[in-house]
Amino acid sequence: MTTTYDPFHPKYFDEADLRDELTRVYDLCHGCRLCFKFCTAFPTLFEFIDRHEDQDAAKLTPAEQDQVVDECFQCKLCYINCPYIPGQSEWNLDFPRLMMRAQQVRVRNKELSAKERLQNRALASTDLAGKVNTALAPVVNRAIGTPGSLPRRIMEKTVGIAAERLLPPYARQRFSTWFRKRRGPEPRTVPAHQGDVALFPTCLVEYQNPQAGKDCVRVYERNGISVSVPEGWRCCGAPWLHSGDVDHFVTQARANIRVLAEQVRQGRDVVVPQPTCGLTLKNDYRDYVGGPDAELVAEHTYDAAEYLMKVHKGDGTALDTDFSGEVPESLTYHAPCHLRMQQIGLKSRDLMKLTGTKITLVAECSAIDGTWGYREQHYELSRKVARKMADAIDAAGNDVVAGDCTLANGGILQETGRQPVHPISIVARAYGIPEE
Repeated sequence: MTTTYDPFHPKYFDEADLRDELTRVYDLCHGCRLCFKFCTAFPTLFEFIDRHEDQDAAKLTPAEQDQVVDECFQCKLCYINCPYIPGQSEWNLDFPRLMMRAQQVRVRNKELSAKERLQNRALASTDLAGKVNTALAPVVNRAIGTPGSLPRRIMEKTVGIAAERLLPPYARQRFSTWFRKRRGPEPRTVPAHQGDVALFPTCLVEYQNPQAGKDCVRVYERNGISVSVPEGWRCCGAPWLHSGDVDHFVTQARANIRVLAEQVRQGRDVVVPQPTCGLTLKNDYRDYVGGPDAELVAEHTYDAAEYLMKVHKGDGTALDTDFSGEVPESLTYHAPCHLRMQQIGLKSRDLMKLTGTKITLVAECSAIDGTWGYREQHYELSRKVARKMADAIDAAGNDVVAGDCTLANGGILQETGRQPVHPISIVARAYGIPEE
């Protein structure tokens, strides 16, 4: 048995070794049970072990072990709460990364069905889908925009995307196109130049939510922060990683590392307006590619609100706090799991507080987490987990909901009927910057 989360370790892809490590970790988790509330993977695990009088985790079958793996949707909240994580305990327990190792072993050993392989490729080919679907946005959005429709049922049968899942529509104009064509930078409202950043748009902003990117650029420039969008970036690769395909993920990662490391060497920090993608650049590029450039990118990558709050609390720098535009009296802020995993604090909440709005925090999972909640086999389970989030948002009673994650925001819309907006857009409207 090898306790390793290092994909370069010679035993990492050894299935027998993995099975032994799953037994070790499952036994520790069964004895602790601290994480029972985060997802169904833990209650399922505990039930399987409790069926045996001696509660021996070694008696789980491979199929039972794999069901636990399949029910983990990589929210990573268990890692934040676990007292036995690497560097903190000799037990060296990282449940989310072990679950990813198990998925990766299945892919490497070619244990997936043809439909599973097609589903993974369809969900992970975000740049290809984005380029095609933005070019045909009106037609595509009509086809995918009605849950349960014939086109959606066909999608479910072919590529496994749940027919009833609300999908974010595609934009008619890509964010990078808008950036190239815009008239010029937003006028500064602060006297000094306060930073230079390379905006990593992410596929979600590029193809589906360009408004978040536009507002990010305009809020940054208003505060004396110069923004560039580098050429040659790709999807961060998280959908490949979460489906277990390390090889495709590393290809994506290396391309982005080359582009972004050069931006850092030119004096820019990297800003990411989507939490899963920011987490991938900060953590997963280090783990699965490594090297000086991956470290350089990770050390200079910031969430969009994180960077603004850094400027606001910096030595000799500050944000414009003249919010003369539209400020909601109160709003509900959903803190996405992958943003909380970055352990940077609630910077989006702190940023919106500067506008004077009263904020109710909701920190429950949407159970979308990358592409997990889009899959037909997970749809009902995803909605069951998301019910706590929906109940908390409904209980808050605010008309305005803000959330950093476009995917989680789709889950919020599905469960509550409220369409969340990105925190950066809340700040932009508070400045009086109009929505385009």
